[in-house]
Amino acid sequence: MTVIINGYSEHRIPLLRSITAAYSASPSVASVVLLWCNPSTPTGTLSELTQNLSAAVLRAPSSSLNYRFYPWGAIRTRAVLICDDDIEPDPSSVAFAFSVWRSDPDRAVGFFARSHAFEIGSKKWIYTMEREKYSIILTKFMIVNVDYLEKYSCDERYAEARKIVDEMNNCEDILMNFVVAEENRKGPVMVGVKGGGVRDYGDARNDGVSGGVREVGLSSRRGEHRKRRGECITQFHRVLGRMPLKYSYGKMVADVGEQGLCHKAGKLVLCDHQDFR
Repeated sequence: MTVIINGYSEHRIPLLRSITAAYSASPSVASVVLLWCNPSTPTGTLSELTQNLSAAVLRAPSSSLNYRFYPWGAIRTRAVLICDDDIEPDPSSVAFAFSVWRSDPDRAVGFFARSHAFEIGSKKWIYTMEREKYSIILTKFMIVNVDYLEKYSCDERYAEARKIVDEMNNCEDILMNFVVAEENRKGPVMVGVKGGGVRDYGDARNDGVSGGVREVGLSSRRGEHRKRRGECITQFHRVLGRMPLKYSYGKMVADVGEQGLCHKAGKLVLCDHQDFR
């Protein structure tokens, strides 16, 4: 697959060296592209980046978030991994997510999921997180078929929705989930790995991560961010005339082990970690 990393903040350039190297190390990855969307970054800075990253550097024509899903000529694979510049997975996690996508390439696959819901009181859609179901895969890490990039960027049915993304400067990932669900009538697939092999440097719950890395993202403004994304869902529903998002209820995991606890060396451990030979 082709990895498209969205870059904007120069504060994250040191982190990008590690992240691009991590993706490049995966045998599932054909190429890595850093899509730089900050028009004010000096050309010299990007030239230096090109020489120091395990990735090609492509400058977007503007800061529009819609360019995250543009079918760039650099994409030569059916599978495209769209990801943020603060997510660092280990190669085995990337390989597992790719294997799940290959089993059903019409779906969006990723590690981070959210949900939509209808609020009766306000009669509006809201953006939320629910433990038992989900309908949205975030572009922190999202694998999709390249055909959906063409649908998102070129299909006139989504033209007004793309304008909403530009007006809100947000919600491109939600719109892509609308596009995928509209085309395949299926929910997304959330994947998980044993030991949590994906590091999210942008998560506000991190300790010991510099503010320059953690706080430059849109989602660092938590309350406002969630409200705006609920507004996006409501607006997308309005302009498309229907709600295509589908709920999914399970998670694909890298291995299945017993959940029973057994005594081992005076401690309780998962029984399948016990040696019974």
